[in-house]
Parts: sequence; C-alpha cells; structure tokens
Amino acid sequence: MSAREQRPAVSDGGLSKARVVAEAVRLADREGVHGLSMRRLATELGAGAMSLYHYVASRDELLDAMVDVVFDEIELLSDDTDWRSAMRRQAMSARQVLARHPWAISLMESRTTPGPANVRHREAFTACLRKAGFSIVMATHANWLLNSYVYGYALQEASLPFRTADELAEMTDSVYLPQLPADEFPYLHESAAVLAAAGYDPAGEFAFGLDLVLAALEPLRAAEQ
Repeated sequence: MSAREQRPAVSDGGLSKARVVAEAVRLADREGVHGLSMRRLATELGAGAMSLYHYVASRDELLDAMVDVVFDEIELLSDDTDWRSAMRRQAMSARQVLARHPWAISLMESRTTPGPANVRHREAFTACLRKAGFSIVMATHANWLLNSYVYGYALQEASLPFRTADELAEMTDSVYLPQLPADEFPYLHESAAVLAAAGYDPAGEFAFGLDLVLAALEPLRAAEQ
C-alpha cells in the first residue's frame, strides 16, 4: 500500500482531502496559484500546516488534485454526436471553466502525475478523433492545435481590461480612440470607431476561431481514410 493510500480519509478535525483541495481551488480563484502555500491554505482551513500533509504529501500533489477538479468541471466528450460537434461542445465548456479558474490555464498540460478526470478527458479526446477516422499522428496534431487555441484564448481573455461589449465600447471612447488620432493611425481609428458604434461583442470571437480550426481539421481526417 502506498503512502498516499495509507493517509486517512477524514481527520478528527473534520478535514478531508476533498475539503483541502476544494479550499485550495477557492483560494486560487481569489488570489492566484503562485502565492498558494500549505501554510496559507492551513490558515484558511483553520488547521495546522502539518495536518494538511495527511491528505496531500506536497504542494505538487495538491496542484495535481486542483487541476483534476478543473478537468472534472469540463464537459466530457460524448460518443453520441459527430466529432466536430463533440469537440466544439467540449472546447466551449473548457473556455467557460477556465474563465472561472484562470490560474489553471498554465497548469493544465504541465502535470506529470495526472488525476483520473484528467486521464478520462485525454482518453475521450483521443477516442473521439480515432473513431472519426483520424490517424494517430493526425489526432496528435489535432490535440496540440485545439489545446493551443483553447488555452491561448483563455489566457488572452483572462488578461483583457474589459469583460463585456458595453465595457469595450466605453473604453474605446475614453481610452483607445484618444490614443489613435485618425491622421496618424487611420485604419486603427476607423476600426475602433466602427466596432464600438456597432456594439461589437468580443465574446463571439472564441466560437468564430474554433469553427475555423475544426473546419481546417476536416480535410486532414478525410485524407487519412
């Protein structure tokens, strides 16, 4: 029996691994993951720092478990629809989950001891593409491409200084346009002004780009059959 298996599920103080990990996720959602420490987490739980090591042996094990919580929130790929619809739904779900947990974006592909939800997602992803006719190599290309798009977009979205079309329009009028005089930057000025006047909503960009990526993958699937 491993050391991890020997740890108690629940202590006299009411702690459990699930509670420790859930609190770590909540803390990371509020403050980011870089400052997350066992001592900081113990303070939030009202416990001693050493007591947490009954449930997670190290910070790395804690991060593995936190990332697995995030994977578990993402919709699992289904076999009851075509591959493009399945991939689209999963990618849209991943974007929503990463918006709730932006600290996880840089960690999703970094874990060397993935948890069960992580592995289930990877198996379902590969199975969907292989059953659709992608070769192993092309499925791997698709995996890299889609992950790069989803994580890259999520990272960019998390850093934007606005969240809605109204906030963007307000910033365009008060911040962007004054920095883009029409005589010096005619195309940027025109684009900003027209988009703001039209109520442009950047929220639709993810779906637009995702559909292009999926459409580009279709000929690669057909070429392998």
